[in-house]
Amino acid sequence: MEIFYKYHYPFSVLGLSEKVQLLLIESEKNNQAEILKKIFGYLDLTSLNSTDSTEKIKEMCLKVNDFQKKYPAFPNVAAICVYPNLVSTVKKNLKVNTIAIASVAAGFPSSQTFLKVKIDEVNMAIENGANEIDIVISLGEFLQGNYQVVFDEIAAIKETMGHHHLKVILETGALIDPLKIWEASILAMHAGADFIKTSTGKIQPAATIEAAVVMTEAIKSYSAENGKKVGFKPAGGISTRKDALNYYTTVESILGVEWLNSKLFRIGASSLANNLLNDFNEIETGNITSVNYF
Repeated sequence: MEIFYKYHYPFSVLGLSEKVQLLLIESEKNNQAEILKKIFGYLDLTSLNSTDSTEKIKEMCLKVNDFQKKYPAFPNVAAICVYPNLVSTVKKNLKVNTIAIASVAAGFPSSQTFLKVKIDEVNMAIENGANEIDIVISLGEFLQGNYQVVFDEIAAIKETMGHHHLKVILETGALIDPLKIWEASILAMHAGADFIKTSTGKIQPAATIEAAVVMTEAIKSYSAENGKKVGFKPAGGISTRKDALNYYTTVESILGVEWLNSKLFRIGASSLANNLLNDFNEIETGNITSVNYF
């Protein structure tokens, strides 16, 4: 596509590896209790299991509602993310109006369905209360080089969503060449993505620092070219303090502190929330705990 010619891919193979290694070293300085608290406020608390039910999602919402009563020093999570049929359950039970309601849609996680079905599902999720939608690119079409098809689908979905936020999942684990991650990032942003996201967690490898570096560099280039800030969301297999700090440091280093807020940086996670609570307590008190709040 012509849009690719506007942007210079900034890495050699060795250059990308060196950048990743430097970031992993740099992230050690961010192993601080206050930064763990900040990261907690960037979480999309996610439940995307075949066993999800209205009762399970209601319980998750009630815990989010009560969270700051039990942990007043912490910010609450940024969003709750569920399947489309459970959005209404979140809408009914979530009482914290600063928390977004996110839904995967458009044939998640494979994206292998008709565009009309994708658009209908997105609209139904929004009608039921979602204000953020996470979709997956048509991966097979992208890998086949049918970039215009992928672009047009994203653009059509964004158009039907209006002002609601669209997160576009690149499924970076299937894009073995980092240049393809770069091109998918540029394509998604030009098509209307408000966020670009690494992974569904259904294909391995899921989120990686290598992918995060390429994607955040693409966001930086896109922002410089177009004057629009696009958000970044790593997701898939992120469960430890070290993982979270690595992604935080990547955003801090490449995009800068102006991206370190829940409007432009999210982490998709399920088990990470409890682990951050435990790790915060360990740093603050020296005691190893076993919090299992969520």
